[in-house]
Amino acid sequence: MLGGILPPTEGRIDWLMKSSWPIGFGGGFQGSLSGLDNINFLSRLYGRDYQELRDRVDDFAELGVALKKPVKHYSSGMRARLAFGLSLAIEFDCYLIDELVAVGDARFQRKCEEELFQHRAGRAYLMASHDMSLISQHCDRALIIESGSAKIFDDIEEAIDIYVWLRAA
Repeated sequence: MLGGILPPTEGRIDWLMKSSWPIGFGGGFQGSLSGLDNINFLSRLYGRDYQELRDRVDDFAELGVALKKPVKHYSSGMRARLAFGLSLAIEFDCYLIDELVAVGDARFQRKCEEELFQHRAGRAYLMASHDMSLISQHCDRALIIESGSAKIFDDIEEAIDIYVWLRAA
């Protein structure tokens, strides 16, 4: 819902900043179009210069000539690289991260983490994850939702302890 993929079942969501779609989300690709055509579509949708966006995605995703092929012929790893590259090629005030996936080899994973968490350190993140190491490393507040109730924590370690306890129960 926060990424705009599903409408709220009740109430409304008001954003006071420009948020990304969920990082690495590849569900919005049109499979019969090439990677380049999908980049072109998003450049028009977000009012960005196509050449600049294409160059940023091409440089980051490292897909080369595969960008000319229809996305439906990409491996899941290639789709993830394209999705991650597009997610980071457009600057947002807030990045939505839903179970950040490990994309590619260790070198590419480091590149993704550096681009997201170091180059955008001043941005907001809304992260949903079961990876407590990731939460501990990058978050300064936590929200735990259990049985329809939510509680916010300013102490990440306390939130992690409670979350681990709830998962063990």
